Amino acid sequence: MKKIILFLVVLLIPIKIQAISASSIIAMDLDTGRVLYGYNIDEERLIASTTKIMTALIAIEKGDLDEVIKVSDVINKAYGSAIYIEVGEEITLKDLIYGLMLRSGNDAALAIAEAVAGSKEEFVYLMNGYASNLGMKHTKFYNPHGLEEDNGVGNTSSVYDMALLTKYAMENPTFREIFKAKEHTVKTNFKTYVWHNKNKLLSLDYITGGKTGFTEKARRTLVTTGSKDNINLVVVTLNDPNDWGDHKEVYNNIFNSYKSYQILNKDNFKIKEDDYYKNDTLYINNDYYLTLTKKEIDSVSIEYSLTKNSDYGDNSLVGYALVKINNKIYHKEPIYVKKEVKVEKLSWWQKIKRWFSKW
Repeated sequence: MKKIILFLVVLLIPIKIQAISASSIIAMDLDTGRVLYGYNIDEERLIASTTKIMTALIAIEKGDLDEVIKVSDVINKAYGSAIYIEVGEEITLKDLIYGLMLRSGNDAALAIAEAVAGSKEEFVYLMNGYASNLGMKHTKFYNPHGLEEDNGVGNTSSVYDMALLTKYAMENPTFREIFKAKEHTVKTNFKTYVWHNKNKLLSLDYITGGKTGFTEKARRTLVTTGSKDNINLVVVTLNDPNDWGDHKEVYNNIFNSYKSYQILNKDNFKIKEDDYYKNDTLYINNDYYLTLTKKEIDSVSIEYSLTKNSDYGDNSLVGYALVKINNKIYHKEPIYVKKEVKVEKLSWWQKIKRWFSKW
């Protein structure tokens, strides 16, 4: 499993947002992991069916999406929201994930867990392993669906952890495809399904995905992603009776208050003060953008850290461009060197001698 390394410092920026109903909320920049707005971001709360973001991610990364699953009687243990698959029905793993995410099928969650890991218990072990590797310090999973267990315990996390999870998941193209789907049609050996996404915010042009959740104990939980003018966000609310409205309020305020600024340009990269590599070409492989308010742009600086290698080859790593906000590192972009081919300059007499030497 890939392990996330974040070169950032969480920095809360106050923006004018009307009263929010959530017990905890966060708006995170999907590109950098920077927290743009939030409160109680590390508070541990029940997360209900937003759990299924982790379930879908693991199924996508660990399972064979084209595998045809024969549904077992494990689904008889499911209750609550369902896609109403039947024992003996044959359906692909990918279609089960669509049912999991669009209709929040608890039966789909149990079928996925068994198909991918062999049992619910083994799948939960994977879930907690992923959480640990992603740095989700306030998260504990007990099942793949999000309902409370018979003993009353349920999956818990924080809005910050759920934002981290979603940030990572959104790097996967298959996850993004399913996360934003408004509807999906499935034909099995038993019947045909047409599933419509429960996330009504998908009617908004800037919303790129989401997962709803609700139990009596957790109350309303919601994770959504949105993009506009190169600003890419994830918003998470836990225990929020007005989650649809609150998410729209946060998106609108951030889109109106922030702008995406290009900080590093790979096509126009130069370090004026460098003398050591002046005969060669230094370059970076990526552009880098920061989502900032107008007031913040003056607090951004770039520090170049170069190593003076006496023996370096073409395309060697020779340092980093450190992007800082208020002198705190936010990004670390590798710098490489391209060795210039030195063309030997010959006098006219040397050229004549070389020409005769060929005869």
